Amino acid sequence: MSTNNTDKLSIFGPDFPFAYDTWLNHRDGIGSIPPSEHGKQIAIVGAGVSGMVAAHELMRMGLHPVIYESGRIGGRLRSEPFPNAPNVVAELGGMRFPESGTTFNHYVQALGLKTRPFPNPLTDAAGSTVIDLAGEQVYARTTDELPKLYQEVEQAWQTALETEAHFVDLQLAIKQRDATAIKALWNQLVVEWDDRTFYDFIANAPSFKKLTFRHKEVFGQVGFGTGGWDSDFRNSMLEILRVVLTDCDTNQNLIVGGAEQVPRGLWQKSPQCMQHWPEGTSLASLHKGATRPGVRKIARTKDQQFLIEDQYGNQQTYSAVLATCQSWLLTTSIDTDESLFSHENWMALDRTTYMQSSKTFVMVDRPFWKDKDPATGRDCMSMTLTDRITRGTYLLDNGDDQPAVICLSYAWMADALKMLPLPVEKRVELCLDALEKIYPNLDIRSHIVGRPITVSWEADANFLGAFKGAMPGHYRYNRRMYSHFMQQHLPVEQQGIFIAGDDVSWTPGWAEGAVQTALNAVWGIMRHLGGSCPASNPGPGDQFHELQPVDLDNWPSTTQSS
Repeated sequence: MSTNNTDKLSIFGPDFPFAYDTWLNHRDGIGSIPPSEHGKQIAIVGAGVSGMVAAHELMRMGLHPVIYESGRIGGRLRSEPFPNAPNVVAELGGMRFPESGTTFNHYVQALGLKTRPFPNPLTDAAGSTVIDLAGEQVYARTTDELPKLYQEVEQAWQTALETEAHFVDLQLAIKQRDATAIKALWNQLVVEWDDRTFYDFIANAPSFKKLTFRHKEVFGQVGFGTGGWDSDFRNSMLEILRVVLTDCDTNQNLIVGGAEQVPRGLWQKSPQCMQHWPEGTSLASLHKGATRPGVRKIARTKDQQFLIEDQYGNQQTYSAVLATCQSWLLTTSIDTDESLFSHENWMALDRTTYMQSSKTFVMVDRPFWKDKDPATGRDCMSMTLTDRITRGTYLLDNGDDQPAVICLSYAWMADALKMLPLPVEKRVELCLDALEKIYPNLDIRSHIVGRPITVSWEADANFLGAFKGAMPGHYRYNRRMYSHFMQQHLPVEQQGIFIAGDDVSWTPGWAEGAVQTALNAVWGIMRHLGGSCPASNPGPGDQFHELQPVDLDNWPSTTQSS
């Protein structure tokens, strides 16, 4: 099957190549439920972007989503205002969004939010980049200005992708939205790479074998695109291939004013073409201005409804439940009836592995890094990649006459754990000490205004980590979670509860995955209540059989092409 050919790359598969953006934008709508179900309340656990997208679309169908949230609206789209500067924010969670995330961007555009290029290393938006490794600095504006060693690393990476992963052919198939070609190439890669790590790929690709350990070390520290990738070396190579195949790591934008505007905008927005509800209805109005408290218990009642108990002991029953919280919370924070999921699905939910992540921000008086060093003519400070504790330092400009933001450190895994026990003031000092070694003639401290902001996602009881990092051998677990919205084959006692979020998706850490799985759950809830998609616009479940992710336990007898 080939559909909606385009010259632009999007996150179209590769595991499940369904055109979510086309489905959303179809003139006939995405689906409807029987009028007898209008106004029925559906519980949504979590007010992140996945929960808000699902609630928004279910409300459009005439249902009454009831959103429970134990923290704040936004989830890991958390834009924290600096004290006394409400228009200047630190992006504690998602901060850069690829243009290829067309389903997420559908909502960004619908809300009228402004975007601009994110200052990733070696991009025009960054202006300049400094790479500081082993005490030596490299200053460059583009990859073409990097020394020979770095050029060799980039060439080895591109060659490895092509020789080991059919990169050019797969990207072309994704651009053309040719599901048959995608599945013919990708399914075989799943079989070959499910049990192999990212480092295995780098260590054994012929193009890297010709090079030294130093080349692999540089690749781990610097990478190409968003920065160093050695924190992902232990993860499944399939996860990395998905990212680079669909351009998640390049052509990224920030959302002016903060990414949290997306879930908060969906909370306030009154959509057009709603069924059942009067014009002007919004999620906020249905909730009388506030979400319900966090969920303490999920259970099944004798009449096959769902009982939700909030943290204050208030109970209510629902026809369906969508859990968009991180999967571990269904065992650590919420008393979830074990019979609601199969043992195989509990195994998948509990085996999810989350990556640690920390960020530390300061607000500065102005974007002083644009000042030129009189001795060199270069920017006095640049976007910085280093092997020091800061790892990645990003410079965020709000205009020449406005306060600016420096993300002093964006670190993962072991580097993030080094920060975990430290208060924000100590984190700032460690970062400034490291940066002073790179920029010895620059007084960064003199520009800092206000109080710093930091986050360690693994220390937040509502998250327990930044996002999933799939391990080798975890493909089957991911498939169970992702495919759970297809419930026709499940026992009745396991039907009606759905899961969504980026940790359910194939692209953890990217808002696109959270949105796509939310839409899968919307389709599942619609079908659970007797609804359907128009024949002219079939949904993800309608095309699941032909597009489904490869089933390794039945390979090669499962559908290999659509």
